[in-house]
Amino acid sequence: MIFEMTYQVRVSDIDEGLKWYKFLLKKDPNFIPHDGFAEWELIPGCWLQVAEGTPAQESGPLRLGVKSIEAERSRLIAELQIESFEIFAREEVPVKWATFSDPWGNTIGFFEYIEEQVMNEKLKVVIGKNG
Repeated sequence: MIFEMTYQVRVSDIDEGLKWYKFLLKKDPNFIPHDGFAEWELIPGCWLQVAEGTPAQESGPLRLGVKSIEAERSRLIAELQIESFEIFAREEVPVKWATFSDPWGNTIGFFEYIEEQVMNEKLKVVIGKNG
């Protein structure tokens, strides 16, 4: 039985990596057990680890669910100076999605549920609200 997960990205400069991921995730790390390593609990049981080291090539993407993919794209372009990225959608897929890279080449992305009702139901599960 799987009950938790972690996903690790590596950055060549941990101080810059911490600043970048703090901004991306809009919060400080939940856990810094030692130099060169930090963890964020994104949702209960799902952890993103940022470790100092050589970034892996061609891994990912780690895709994060967001309420507004357009707003997040604008925020990252303005504040982190990342290159603009395309948002994709297909009629048979219930989400819009996009992919971009951090300054170390780690592939990250966002997705947004197209139907607001579906997104609201997902949010209720994550935050533990019934109705």
